[in-house]
Amino acid sequence: MNTAAQQSPLVEAVLQPVRGHMAFESCVEQLGSAIQLGIFPVGTMLPNERELAERLSVSRATLREAISALRAAGFVSTTRGRGGGTTVELVEHIHQKLPEEREDRRAEIRDTLILRAVIEPGACFQAAQTDLSAVSISLLRTALSEAESADSPAAYRRADARLHLAIASACESAELNKVSSTVQTRLHSYLNEIPFFQANIEHSDEQHREIVEGILAGDGDTARRVMEVHCASTAALLTGLLA
Repeated sequence: MNTAAQQSPLVEAVLQPVRGHMAFESCVEQLGSAIQLGIFPVGTMLPNERELAERLSVSRATLREAISALRAAGFVSTTRGRGGGTTVELVEHIHQKLPEEREDRRAEIRDTLILRAVIEPGACFQAAQTDLSAVSISLLRTALSEAESADSPAAYRRADARLHLAIASACESAELNKVSSTVQTRLHSYLNEIPFFQANIEHSDEQHREIVEGILAGDGDTARRVMEVHCASTAALLTGLLA
């Protein structure tokens, strides 16, 4: 079986070195997008682990986590032993849709992610500048605690959404609450379409703590910066697996 690297000269163009604090999510995004775009055709094998890790400038451990995520999402299958490797599969939830439906879906997801990237970091900064009420402080702490102690993927995602809504609520803006509710509702539906990745959740928990601590300390710059990374991490996963 041929590898995708042998079949497409575009591999070098689409797989770029990963930088920053979201290596896992960036690997999933780049590999998932390459599969969706046909750079890695169905039925071919991905380049070997060493080559991919070097091309993406990540550790083999991080690459394995990303491949595992793609496998859980149905993008690839892996055969162990001599002659084995990672084979690109037909992704049913993508290929069952007509081309125009897929493009409409991608546009909707991209639009939501852009809106979120604009709204949520700003909400963090504004919340940190606000003289928070006891109710807002309690809501933030409770939402953070519930996210960290969630005992199932469904419970975690609901608690995650409540935490983001609590941040918006702390800004005391009815219009912001409306927009944030719309964003979180859409985001929740998208996340329910992809598997639950522990590596991403560990990153999210750490980011959530930094964001809430920044808001409560009045450090808007830190809260906004961490939320920017947090939003970008989620966007990378959704872009790679859905859009």
